[in-house]
Amino acid sequence: MESHRERKKRHTKQLLVTTAFRLFDEQGYEQTTIEQIASAADVARKTFFNYFPSKADVVFAGMEQYVTVASQLLAARTRHESVADLLLRIFDRAIASYLVEGPMADQPELAEIYFRLVTTVPALQTRAMNILTDLQHEIAQALLTSFPDQLDPISAAAAVGSMMGAVQAAGLAGHELGQSEEEQIASMRRAAEIAVRGLRSF
Repeated sequence: MESHRERKKRHTKQLLVTTAFRLFDEQGYEQTTIEQIASAADVARKTFFNYFPSKADVVFAGMEQYVTVASQLLAARTRHESVADLLLRIFDRAIASYLVEGPMADQPELAEIYFRLVTTVPALQTRAMNILTDLQHEIAQALLTSFPDQLDPISAAAAVGSMMGAVQAAGLAGHELGQSEEEQIASMRRAAEIAVRGLRSF
């Protein structure tokens, strides 16, 4: 059971995220300072840094824990689980969970601001690409370790890249179509299935 201290920390972190996104939307990402975020959230500047190393980290809040989940799933794969099934399980337990349980869950206005930020702010575009690249590399390396007799570095990288690319493209398409969160997750899951279909031979 979550303690009072843990609930308070979670509340403060969510408050910082919500406040920062509101300010980013109102006055622009580059124009918003850490001091302004802390002040608007009614916390000390030092408190901000207890939760986030930088302003950019607020935008990608919570993502790191789902990267950890993906790594744990790979490490604990069942003996007879295929490459395709494992990648789909990573989608269900890590990627989809981030959308359902992460800091923007049930807050479509934050998700909309996030989309605008990572598609229009060059520094955040680069950061998002670096996060995705690092995640793909980490999963590919773990796949290679888990399936040494079935995959080589090229096929492992291609397997992960095809799924992640398909999921990202479906998410963007779903957003442009005005899909709800549930519809977007379903579209991304279908894209993941399409991408891993060719991996069934492994």
